[in-house]
Amino acid sequence: MHIEHINLVVTNLETTLTFYRAAFPYWKVRGQGEQDWYGMKRTWLHFGDENDYLSFADSGTGENRDLQSNQLGLAHFGFITNNLDATIERLQNAGFTIHKPGNPTEFRKNVYFLDPDGYEVEFVEYMSDDPTQRNQYTG
Repeated sequence: MHIEHINLVVTNLETTLTFYRAAFPYWKVRGQGEQDWYGMKRTWLHFGDENDYLSFADSGTGENRDLQSNQLGLAHFGFITNNLDATIERLQNAGFTIHKPGNPTEFRKNVYFLDPDGYEVEFVEYMSDDPTQRNQYTG
């Protein structure tokens, strides 16, 4: 079993796609449409490949949760990349800055970015295929 998709409500699909296209240059819009969501018209789209995708729906209102609090809600989600430096470079070239540095170990390096709606996204590169090395945690 693995996660097939994550569904996020956002404010603007184009600015959202700017971020995620930089992070995932080989993904594409798989499908899109409009729907009535509890009395509100909104546009949705699926951005990904044949196996995995992110689902976005516009019409988001309000503020995302305070990431420096214990407020209930999504803290962050993470993706494995084969080349963290290239991922960082693409995101920075698209106008995004590192939100916070990761906690690198001998076998892992990572970094966090905020997408345009304030979702924190972690990108991780592993330097080992050994799960005992990949999953080492520091205090």
